[in-house]
Amino acid sequence: MTSARPLHRVCFQLQVKPERLAEYRERHAAVWPDMLRALADTGWHNYSLFVRDDGLLIGYFETESLEAAQAGMAETEVNARWQAEMGEFFVDLDLPPDQGFLQLTEVFHLEDQLAALPTTTTTEPEPEPLP
Repeated sequence: MTSARPLHRVCFQLQVKPERLAEYRERHAAVWPDMLRALADTGWHNYSLFVRDDGLLIGYFETESLEAAQAGMAETEVNARWQAEMGEFFVDLDLPPDQGFLQLTEVFHLEDQLAALPTTTTTEPEPEPLP
């Protein structure tokens, strides 16, 4: 993927109803092919979901623009169907899952900090010569 704009990392949280967790996992083991294509086509890259046994769900993806990625999906018919079905899996959600998630603030990224380091290399100090 070639892009003039840097990708932004988006991490979010939702709460899956514990009694629906097994079915939620099953649904995500084989997401509809047209949904997968729509996500990729509208800028959801490197997208992963992680879930704890109590239903805490953490999602992560990279995109040029969160707003554009959400707007692109909102225009697809498959997303309307998917969100309607998935909405019932979550606790206290007043919006579709792809709009109602709690976005988390990134506080550390290894590659960003490595890239910001000075380019001079440090080496181990030379050992003292033996007498």
